[in-house]
Amino acid sequence: MPLFEADLQFMREALKEAQKAYVAGEVPVGAVLVIDGQIIARAHNQVELLNDSTAHAEMLALTAAFHAMGSKYLPQATLYVTLEPCLMCTGALYWSQIGRVVFASADEKNGYRIHQKRMHPFHPKTSVQGGLLAEESTRLLKDFFAGRRL
Repeated sequence: MPLFEADLQFMREALKEAQKAYVAGEVPVGAVLVIDGQIIARAHNQVELLNDSTAHAEMLALTAAFHAMGSKYLPQATLYVTLEPCLMCTGALYWSQIGRVVFASADEKNGYRIHQKRMHPFHPKTSVQGGLLAEESTRLLKDFFAGRRL
């Protein structure tokens, strides 16, 4: 399967995770972690459920992947996440030495890019791509927050 088609498929899986978060009353962010075309971890935000401000989708997916792989490094992995990672998640992704990060929506308030000056905050070998299925992700986020403001 060509890379772009695979990227779309896996981002759709991340969006399914985000929908689970939405239904649970969590900020709708989902993530899947893929190695060699196989999902090895999936997660969605569980901050409210776990009463843990670090329970972001990326963090939970990384922890599951570390356990599944028996390794603290994931240079061969790609993380698909529906929202641009925050600084906390970017730090965890840095330490994991993840190979690639693909995100959907930009996060203008808390994303890593608003804090980035000239440096690439991920591991030097990590490639980053943003904007894949951003409309779908942004719509889910806007719907969630609009419902909270009623």
